[in-house]
Amino acid sequence: MEITYWLHTQNKMQNSKFEMQNLFNPKTVWIFLTAIVLLALVLRLWQLGSIPPSPDWDEAAFGYDAYSIMHTGRDEYGKFLPVVLRSFDDYKPALYAYAVIPAELVFGVNIFAVRFPSALFGVLTVLATYFLVEELTRKKSLALLSSFLLAISPWSIQFSRVGFESNVGVAMNAFTVLFFIKGMKKPWYFCLATFAASLNIYVYQSEKVFTPLLLLVLIFVYRRELWRVSRKYILAALLVGGIVILPMFVAIVTDKNVLLRVKGTSAFLDTTTFLQDDVTKLTTDHQNHDYLGLLLDNRRFVYTRAILDGYLAHYDMNWLFIKGDIARHHAPGMGLIYLVSLPFLLMGIYMVLFRRTGFDISSQARNLLLLWYLVTAIPASITSGVPHAVRTLNFLPVVEIFVAVGLLGALMYIKGKRVRTSVFILILAVYIFNVSYYLDQYFVQLNYYDSGQWQYGYAQAVQYVESVQDTYHKIIVSGKAPLDKSYMFFLFYMKYPPAEYQKVGQFSSGGFAETHAYGKFQFHEIDWKKESSEHNVLFVGNPGEFPANVNGVVKTINGLDGTPAIEIVSN
Repeated sequence: MEITYWLHTQNKMQNSKFEMQNLFNPKTVWIFLTAIVLLALVLRLWQLGSIPPSPDWDEAAFGYDAYSIMHTGRDEYGKFLPVVLRSFDDYKPALYAYAVIPAELVFGVNIFAVRFPSALFGVLTVLATYFLVEELTRKKSLALLSSFLLAISPWSIQFSRVGFESNVGVAMNAFTVLFFIKGMKKPWYFCLATFAASLNIYVYQSEKVFTPLLLLVLIFVYRRELWRVSRKYILAALLVGGIVILPMFVAIVTDKNVLLRVKGTSAFLDTTTFLQDDVTKLTTDHQNHDYLGLLLDNRRFVYTRAILDGYLAHYDMNWLFIKGDIARHHAPGMGLIYLVSLPFLLMGIYMVLFRRTGFDISSQARNLLLLWYLVTAIPASITSGVPHAVRTLNFLPVVEIFVAVGLLGALMYIKGKRVRTSVFILILAVYIFNVSYYLDQYFVQLNYYDSGQWQYGYAQAVQYVESVQDTYHKIIVSGKAPLDKSYMFFLFYMKYPPAEYQKVGQFSSGGFAETHAYGKFQFHEIDWKKESSEHNVLFVGNPGEFPANVNGVVKTINGLDGTPAIEIVSN
């Protein structure tokens, strides 16, 4: 009886295996993968120039710097072919601006062109994820599911549809890992791995920390295999990396301001709130002779606690699945990951950690995925403003890989074809509901609820100002929030001649200063009592910067929710 049952079970397994091999033959896999890539393209390119409704100020800066380099070979400050952009004194790595140049040549100087490289790299990450997972596990179903989940990921879509350079960094890291693993069999791939990794330091500030950590993880995980690789390939890879890194190294050594952004966001700044509070506590401890307090309020202890708090904040389920952080980083009413994915993420981590996947995953693959997941939050943990969705975007694609492992593993552990089918249909139905809710929140509701957060109204304001600017001798534009960095939006939308702006950019405009000026334009917080005495002046500002019922309002620009966003007053 037992032998009969065993034979019956073996026959079922063989039939199931044959069906799976039939389903995932090379032709079918390519059909599925093509469909996933096309889906990723649609979700990232559809209405790209109008959702979100207005560019972020960093997007405007990248757009104008790309325009400036394209026409003059110099950035807004006159720096020739910069590897770092001074921009708002945040000294951005310049690679994204160079990526925008061909897009502006094809699509023109507009927000679609600025966002296009990010969207393109978002799609490339989906493609890289398939090949990476297939390389790690040799399981095509898992590779397809992982790439599909990334294609519909709210976190990925959010940052693929804005000109945020961090999204390019995610793609570079995925390709770095893919090429590194392929290098175990074909060592010349190591040169591609170090090229992608080295190029990443020109993409985003966090990558200067995360990418070296990721390389250390790869070296640690594959240390035995690396010893068997011919030294000539290792030396060639190091040479490629060194050549690529050299310009950034020179920039860092010769200009101390290149790391200004790193210092400015550091949790170790003496001006940070937590350290100011600590000084107060230490003073009180001294006065009260509280020796335990002196120990616990010691600066080193406070730093350690701040780093741990910052690190753990990025694994907060409420942040990941429910609320996210600032409005520009997620769709209204959504977190960064689908709520339905929560149990499968936890299951996937458990299965990988304790080898309960139900299918073979090598120890190297398991260690790589787990360590990747754990080191991602390290760069952001030493910064202020945590948790931060942009600085930890490198959770992708590993988070979706864990979710895919959890989904497949859960279905494989369910006994009985009918029960498995019923559970599959239930999971699919919940996913369809969650994804549909997200798509509505992003593509329909976001513009209405968050247009103010995206500084909506600049395009309309610039269009009007351009049409009447010749009739005024001075135009004053507010720089008060939410009209921050207003000068950059005018440069971008007006396509102000870069050669002209470079003459004044580093003297009377540019940087993080609150006052900017070029031509007849001045950008600063409006002081109506003082400036209203001037005549033949056009004011562009927040409604609250003008007296109620002020005379001379020539145009009011409403946000997409109907509330006044910008008022233009003629004096």
